[in-house]
Amino acid sequence: MALEHAILVSLAERSATGYDLTRRFDKSIGFFWKASHQQIYKVLGRMEGDGLVASKAVPQEGRPDKKVYAITEVGRDAIQEWSRTPSASETARSDFAVKLRGLPYGDRDAILADVDRRAATHRERLAYYRADEAHSFPDPDALDDAQRAQYAVLRGGILLEQAGLDWCEEILGLLGGLDTPGGLDTPGGLDTPARSSPATRPPGSAATRPPGSAATRPPGRGGSAAR
Repeated sequence: MALEHAILVSLAERSATGYDLTRRFDKSIGFFWKASHQQIYKVLGRMEGDGLVASKAVPQEGRPDKKVYAITEVGRDAIQEWSRTPSASETARSDFAVKLRGLPYGDRDAILADVDRRAATHRERLAYYRADEAHSFPDPDALDDAQRAQYAVLRGGILLEQAGLDWCEEILGLLGGLDTPGGLDTPGGLDTPARSSPATRPPGSAATRPPGSAATRPPGRGGSAAR
């Protein structure tokens, strides 16, 4: 997917100024497709030149006119064509996973502290998503098609954050007591001596599930995760 497609989908949902679009990327779309404000404005100008979007000046009292962008029929056709193209598999590249595999040979305490930090981030964002779910989609059965699509994206975020949190907690349970090199003796993995003693969680690590109460804003984000 290109940034153009993310902008087209956003404008298909609702016309917006360039500033409004950047806020949507900060608050919602940016959770699964990141772009800087500079990139958005640059691509938006190119899209207008290609006829995918059109703009009109809207007067504002006591302020300069604002430029509001709307998707064109050419833009809608582009979404249709793009939607027919099968999505490529998304191959993960994880610095964290490689670092974790190297735990017996690196700074064990630093790596486990990193796991703790990731767990806290997953917990924070999961609480935020769940609060957004309760506020924005209290009755999933009553949603229209557009709202169901937004809800499906939000549910994907919830499931991914829950899985990430579960993994971090499992890591800390498995490896919290690993303190000697050669502790990872796994099929197809490192052919090293046997595991160390049973795992214990390092002091100060958090293993509780996030509360289902009010959300805490994820770092650097805000607003709805689905809109």
